Amino acid sequence: MKAVLILSGGVDSTTLLYKMVEEGYEVQALTFNYAQRHRKEIDCARKIAALLDIPHRVVDIGCLAALLGDSALLGAKEVPSCHYTEEAARQTIVPNRNMIMLAIAAGYAEACEIPQIFYAAHKNDSTIYPDCRAEFVEAMEPAVRLATAWHPVQLRAPFVNLTKAEIVKMGLELKVAYELTWSCYRGEEKPCRSCPTCIEREEAFMLNGAVDPLIKP
Repeated sequence: MKAVLILSGGVDSTTLLYKMVEEGYEVQALTFNYAQRHRKEIDCARKIAALLDIPHRVVDIGCLAALLGDSALLGAKEVPSCHYTEEAARQTIVPNRNMIMLAIAAGYAEACEIPQIFYAAHKNDSTIYPDCRAEFVEAMEPAVRLATAWHPVQLRAPFVNLTKAEIVKMGLELKVAYELTWSCYRGEEKPCRSCPTCIEREEAFMLNGAVDPLIKP
């Protein structure tokens, strides 16, 4: 089984990569540089792919940043220090980010005659990011299939109904190298532990009776 995975270098896509490898997929990973301020995640993705001996490409779409507004993830605003709220979510949205990445991944998969593309959208993100919702996946799946008619590609989002805590539970069982992953939107040397994604990540580990290896003393 061959598949393309969008690998950010974070908890969710890394867990999905481990799960796919366990299930016998021959994975090719794509990581996108969209001029995000937390580009440290790209280096993490490289390390994870190397650890698992997965073919990996970094796709530079940073030229699009000027078209995508003033998201805090692109450095135009300060990253909020709070749990996810409607206002915090609005500040961290990069418009249509996943759809753009999926379109490129679908083109790559079709060119390489790889029949499936995966991304790690999950339930927690569904209230925040429109292109992480089940409705989006349901609409995008036939669109991808129709757009790749010569070598049809199927869109898969197996975590779309799972919470982040459930994903971490799975990852702990798979012995995911979470110490190599990155989530913090600020992208500094250490996680800030105050931005929305840091808080959510830390809570997911706590709900599993575990400590995030990035914040262990």
